[in-house]
Amino acid sequence: MTRGMPIPETVTLHVPFRVVKRGERKEMQMPDGAMQPCRTDSTLVKALARAFRWKRMLESDEFATIAELAQREGIAPSYMTRVLRLTLLEPKIVEAILDGIQGPEMTLARVLEPFPAEWSLQTVNHR
Repeated sequence: MTRGMPIPETVTLHVPFRVVKRGERKEMQMPDGAMQPCRTDSTLVKALARAFRWKRMLESDEFATIAELAQREGIAPSYMTRVLRLTLLEPKIVEAILDGIQGPEMTLARVLEPFPAEWSLQTVNHR
């Protein structure tokens, strides 16, 4: 803008949304039917990366047991076991998480809960 040009009228936009808590953070949730931006959940991605890394370490015979690996990583063996189950997720679900289209209900807490090992019984709601 240059001097002497009139200032355009103020435009007010109404954007319906609500703030929801996802784990330790707050997130803006749009109403049903609204386009949601794709955003990867770094907590889920990090958990997947750890799961596949730990699986490789166990398969390479670098560690004899989950307990031994958990001790080296400084975490509880029960937590490691829950995270390792993520390697059993259907590849489409893993891809959805990596692409950030897994849906807002898929949180780390939810994927660490027991789920069916058979891929056809696992589901993901895409955004």
